[in-house]
Amino acid sequence: MQFKLSTMITKPDFQGEFTASILAAAASPDIISFAGGLPNPVSFPIPEMEAATKKVLEENGVVALQYSSTAGWPALRQWIAKRYETMGVSGVKPEDIIVTNGSQQALAMVGAAMLDPGDKVIVEDPTYLVALQSFHVFDPEVLPVTINADGIDCDMLAETVKANPDAKFAYLIPNFQNPTGLSYSQEVHDKVVEIFKGTNIMLLEDNPYRELRFAGTATDSFGADLGEQCCMLGTFSKIVTPGMRIGWICVRNEELRAKLLSYKATADLHTNIFSQMVLAQYLADNDVDAHIEKTKVLYKAKAEFMMDCLRKYLPADVTFTPTEGGMFLWVTLPEGITAVDLYRKGLEKGVAICPGDPFYEVQRNVRTFRVNYSNSTDEAIEKGVKILGEVCAELIAQA
Repeated sequence: MQFKLSTMITKPDFQGEFTASILAAAASPDIISFAGGLPNPVSFPIPEMEAATKKVLEENGVVALQYSSTAGWPALRQWIAKRYETMGVSGVKPEDIIVTNGSQQALAMVGAAMLDPGDKVIVEDPTYLVALQSFHVFDPEVLPVTINADGIDCDMLAETVKANPDAKFAYLIPNFQNPTGLSYSQEVHDKVVEIFKGTNIMLLEDNPYRELRFAGTATDSFGADLGEQCCMLGTFSKIVTPGMRIGWICVRNEELRAKLLSYKATADLHTNIFSQMVLAQYLADNDVDAHIEKTKVLYKAKAEFMMDCLRKYLPADVTFTPTEGGMFLWVTLPEGITAVDLYRKGLEKGVAICPGDPFYEVQRNVRTFRVNYSNSTDEAIEKGVKILGEVCAELIAQA
């Protein structure tokens, strides 16, 4: 039997189909995979979570197992609101926070609340592929703006904003951007603020990796300067555990917040309240900053080791962008070789990468690819990068 599916759900999904095929191929236990973006399970606070779970059930079990409110558990929203002080944003209230099923759900919520077919959305080029997927559902016109070594190209951004004052929002990842691992400099940060000030374009700031900085200095959130014009996404997936699927969106515009809550109530009523309460208990009983510091030490060692291997084993005309945090490195191949070529040949020899294609709105057959360093052993990193270097050399010789 063939059901009559909606046009929305059956339209092409390049990002989803491309990525699904890559991750499926990379799922084999015989493959060294740098293709995903998994936190390292060594960082998961399992004993502390066990204690928090036991305490929640003993002290508040009925509430933890019952339906709850859409906005989220008050104690968790209070913690998140207070956390924004570390990002330079003061005055955030618990009622500004909506706890979501990962920050990924917040992307869909914003799309549903703000986008009609043909509406304009500004994004970095390249950008987070799931953001593109989420926005594409609503059939907008996506306006990509090049990202440089120090952040988004401000001249191009200013031109785009000027030419498209009716754009609904701009989606930016200012710290260890996925996929490039790049961060905005203070100069670029300040220029972005000035470009958006005085416009009616909402800035949707996604900051999943900011707390994973192991070198350099982070800029403050755009919300410090732009107030309610900036909506801020966050997640516990990178700093505590991804399996709980707890993220949030901070919305200080009351009208938009009400619409987002209305949409979420229809979509799932509320985020898993049991997980919210366990997480809030964990945060109350433990030093999460000390936990994050341990994770940063681990990731710093992984990143530096992978960068050393890339320098050692990749041909000289294959370049990469050094990073000061996050979970990814961005590699560029020489002219005449595509990342898909490398992916296919690498997979034949037991190594998987993520080609850059799904991170771009328009460009295809690109020369860039992303590698993840956070979730591989040192042995796997060295072996995998050495194989990639050999495959690169073969492709260069054939080009």
